[in-house]
Amino acid sequence: MGSIKNNIQEISEDIKKYSPCPEKVKLVAVTKYVGTEEMTDVLASGVNIVGENRVQVLKDKKEKFDQSELGSKIKWHFIGNLQKNKVKYISDYIELIHSVNKLSLAKEINKRAEATDRIIEVLLEINIAGEESKEGYKIEKLYKELPEILKLKNIKVTGLMTMAPFTEDTDLVRRIFRELRKLKDDLSRDYFQGELKELSMGMSGDYKIALEEGATLIRIGSKIFS
Repeated sequence: MGSIKNNIQEISEDIKKYSPCPEKVKLVAVTKYVGTEEMTDVLASGVNIVGENRVQVLKDKKEKFDQSELGSKIKWHFIGNLQKNKVKYISDYIELIHSVNKLSLAKEINKRAEATDRIIEVLLEINIAGEESKEGYKIEKLYKELPEILKLKNIKVTGLMTMAPFTEDTDLVRRIFRELRKLKDDLSRDYFQGELKELSMGMSGDYKIALEEGATLIRIGSKIFS
């Protein structure tokens, strides 16, 4: 456990060092490549937000943790591409969905949330870099569908998410994160009465840049478990 604990401590120090508002930053432990034993070490180190990108894996892990006292401490985040037919399996407990990238998915989440008498918090996934290989809204489609998303009563859009290109060009990565922050600020002003707060951006290789550019949620996997 020492290594995981030390790695999390290092990330915590980086949050204080690089973020202009460290008190607003939350660490999402991405656990898609590890089992429940490593996850238990993460929880013991004080991190209780867990991010998974596959519904069945999330479901299986949750069922295991629900058999222990740790189950009630975990806040489950879904961070991957979410298929509409899988929403029903997570809708009664998911804390935050990072990857709403189309109106049809938003409507399905809203329907399932209404059925369980919940309001589910979501982030809109934005493909800032315009990469064909990645999911996420292109800006034009976002503005086209946003008015309809805002009509949905059982989801609450709390922020935006993006993934930077896998590149060593740190200037490009910074520009992508900066553009997402600007888009968040514009949308918050024009559509959300200043209430759009979250920026989910930054992973193990680029989270320091993301922090400098205003990330409030950093999704870290390999840096924790290496």
